[in-house]
Amino acid sequence: MVSQTGAALQKQTLLWFIVAASQCVLALGCGPHYENAIEEFCLVKFKLDMQVLDQKEWCNWEDTVELYSELTNCTYVVALKMECFWPNRLVDEFFIRVHKHYFHDCSLSGRLLRDPPNRILGPFIVVPILVTLLMTALVVWRSKRSEGIV
Repeated sequence: MVSQTGAALQKQTLLWFIVAASQCVLALGCGPHYENAIEEFCLVKFKLDMQVLDQKEWCNWEDTVELYSELTNCTYVVALKMECFWPNRLVDEFFIRVHKHYFHDCSLSGRLLRDPPNRILGPFIVVPILVTLLMTALVVWRSKRSEGIV
C-alpha cells in the first residue's frame, strides 16, 4: 500500500517536473529573438501609427482600438512563426512597456481625466459649506435660547 502511494507520488512529481521543464525551455527558446522580432516588426509600426494621432487622442479608445488590435495580432503572428506560446511573459512585459509609454494618463473607461466645469463643481463645494454654516448658526441660536429656561 505504501509503495503504491510512493510510486504514485513519484509519478506525479515527475509529471510536474516535465511540465515545468518544458515551460522553461519554451520560454527560454522565445527569449531575445522573439523580443527583438516584436520590437522590430510590431512596435515600429505601432509607433508610427501613434505619431499620426494627436497625443490627446491616445486615450480615446475609438481612435486607438484598431492600432492596438494590429499590435496584438502582430505579436501573435510573430509568436506563431517563431513557434512560441502566446501570450507569454515577454508579451506581457512588452505590453506593459507600451501601456506605460502611451496610455499611462488614461483612465480605465478610456476617457481622459479632467476636472468638471465650474457650473457643476461649484454647487458641490458651496452647498456643504452653506449647510455647515447654517447648522452651526442653528446650534448657537438654540443653545442661547435654552439658557433662559431652567
